[in-house]
Amino acid sequence: MSLVLAKIINLPKILDERGNLSFLEETKHIPFEIKRTYWIYDVPGGETRGGHAYRTNQEFIVAISGSFDVTLNDGNDKKTFSLNRSYYGLYVPNGLWRHMENFSTNSLALIIASEDYDANDYIRDYDQFLFSSKAR
Repeated sequence: MSLVLAKIINLPKILDERGNLSFLEETKHIPFEIKRTYWIYDVPGGETRGGHAYRTNQEFIVAISGSFDVTLNDGNDKKTFSLNRSYYGLYVPNGLWRHMENFSTNSLALIIASEDYDANDYIRDYDQFLFSSKAR
């Protein structure tokens, strides 16, 4: 999969003096149906998350609170996206190696996934990922 398909997607933002509201709807704001959501929080300083690719699963990652970086790799090129606002997120197509780092204190990452959890969908070995990305 090419990095070209990964992109920041702006979400609707309703401004209100009592506080703002943003939302997303499957297949309208993100290009897939939602099968699973999970969140990452309380990441100790200096730690990274991710470090894998998916064969099928697509994701949309939002920094609900705080900030962090997501680095994507297609086997040839790498690109880092800094997420720090709750009204946009990063669309990550399948087939890209990803890791998350530089988590700020009290950051909260919300991940919306296109597939139910399946351990067999993960590519956790970077050399295997590189081999499979060259074979495409």
